[in-house]
Amino acid sequence: MAENGEEKLIAVARHIAKTLGHTDNAMADDILQIFSNFDGRLREKLTENLSDGDDSRNGVAVLDQTLRSLDRQISRYVTVNHPIWSDSADASTFLDAVDELVAAIREWTPMAADKSVTACLDRAEDLLQQCMFRLEEEFKLLMERGGAEPFDNAVRDGGAYLDSDDEEDNDGYDDVEIPMAHPVSDYNIIIDALPSGTINDLHEISKRMVSAGYGKECSLAYSSCRRDFLEESLSRLGFSGLQKSNAALEDDDNEVEIDKWIKAVNMAVRVFYPSERRLCDRVFGYSSATAAVADLSFMEACRVSSKELLNFANGIAMGSRAPDRLFKILDVFEAVKDLLPEIEVLFADQYCLFLRNEAMGVWKRLGESIRGIFMELENLIRRDPAKAAVPGGGLHPITRYVMNYLRAACSRPTLEQVFDENVVPPVGIDRSLSPSSPLAVQMAWIMEVLESNLEAKSKIYRDPALSSVFMMNNGRYIVKKVKDDELGSLLGDDWVRKHTAKVRQYHVNYQRSSWNKILNALKLDNNSLSPNVASKAFKEKLKLFNSQFEEICRTQSTWAIFDEQLKEELKLSVGANLLPAYRNFLGRFHNIQDIGKYAEKHVKFNVEDVEARIDGLFQGTAVSGSGRK
Repeated sequence: MAENGEEKLIAVARHIAKTLGHTDNAMADDILQIFSNFDGRLREKLTENLSDGDDSRNGVAVLDQTLRSLDRQISRYVTVNHPIWSDSADASTFLDAVDELVAAIREWTPMAADKSVTACLDRAEDLLQQCMFRLEEEFKLLMERGGAEPFDNAVRDGGAYLDSDDEEDNDGYDDVEIPMAHPVSDYNIIIDALPSGTINDLHEISKRMVSAGYGKECSLAYSSCRRDFLEESLSRLGFSGLQKSNAALEDDDNEVEIDKWIKAVNMAVRVFYPSERRLCDRVFGYSSATAAVADLSFMEACRVSSKELLNFANGIAMGSRAPDRLFKILDVFEAVKDLLPEIEVLFADQYCLFLRNEAMGVWKRLGESIRGIFMELENLIRRDPAKAAVPGGGLHPITRYVMNYLRAACSRPTLEQVFDENVVPPVGIDRSLSPSSPLAVQMAWIMEVLESNLEAKSKIYRDPALSSVFMMNNGRYIVKKVKDDELGSLLGDDWVRKHTAKVRQYHVNYQRSSWNKILNALKLDNNSLSPNVASKAFKEKLKLFNSQFEEICRTQSTWAIFDEQLKEELKLSVGANLLPAYRNFLGRFHNIQDIGKYAEKHVKFNVEDVEARIDGLFQGTAVSGSGRK
């Protein structure tokens, strides 16, 4: 009963003290004092029971006091005019204050339903935002101060490659000449663009910003500084950006600009970007929590410069498909192709996917442009008009141009890879002799087009013999250019044999249309003729021979055979057919009774004279126009 009465008394006292405590803490203390004087056990029990209800209010008071203290500490730093990181002790103290603020916010966020807690959290968030703004500013200052000189003295294991002798203080004028880089042949280079101490400071800042939910702001601060750094570094290699480079390229694909681009893109992909990736990971860390921010920062830092480099190559691909652009486009195609494995690794994350796809797209468009150039070459050959005949049946300029062009093109191993997608032989090609590789198919087809064009041109000559000489010259030139060359390996031995046989047929046609009529003049069966009739017939034949032979020699001495071996073969062939027939004719002519000792009076050419005149054939200039042989 006593215990029950005591509990009731404590309940009443607790109710009175608690009620008074809502309005007047001092009165509640007085009540507790009265009850304590009555019985000391009551104060202990009442205090114990009242403390549970005061926990939340006391906690808010503690949070409020903590925020006031942090506000005083942080305000000293966020308002100073000098960099906080100029003093390592200040930097450490500031970061500790930020850590404490973030910890307080995280601890009290689950109790945000309480209005008093929410009010304190709002104050904390405002204070945290001020901290983040200042950390972002300090981050930028460290980036700018640490990377003020792009790549000067920043190369290890490869030697310095910038001309630091030309370095001068930049007074802020845009027209200050940027020193050019020395050539680099070894790309096994590591660039430390920032000192290790600066990188550590940046890492500590980024860790706080990312942890506080300000990762994007930190990423933007990083990428804006590094983007300018990369662009200036490319400028020092001579690559002046898309707009200036395209202006220079308008002048017939300026090879100097292409060479600068090739050097710049190799340095960018093999040195600058890998070094940037390494720096980015060191600044933001390797944890899963910061991986996305690191990837985003790397992409934003490289995006502008990589797009400019790729857009330059894309501009080359989208330009004219004139055949003389082939080798410049091949240079760019090979540069992109060689760098694709590095690009695949560098730009492997989700943010860089579009850059990787763009590089692949540019490479494919360059290949399409190269294939389009060969289509344009076919059209140019077809459209080459059969106007004036080449003097003396010599080499036509288009034959020299096409064959030298194809030889040079086939000397580039990359070209075969370009044509791997187009396997079907073009319509009209002799499929029985169709080579196996797509490039070989393309070469064989262009040869067919060239031969058709030459046959049309050969019809300009009124003399069939000269037409045959023209086709013999050009056919022999084609075969010689194909044999013992990569072009011959592509087209194959069957192709060479077939076209060598064509040249022999042109030789036969020449003999038939030019010398057979003379040989026919030397043929005369006089066995059934009387001496007088035979004498008259022989004199007429000899006279006809003298006239025809002199005319042929006079005409054909101006004709041209470009190949000395072919020229000798033709002379020997003519002599082998004509000299025995003429010698036999003279022998029979001397044996005719009515002629006898007066034979020499009618003979204008002896055998030696005929041989000498044959040797004087084909003295004309074999190459029409100027250019390579």
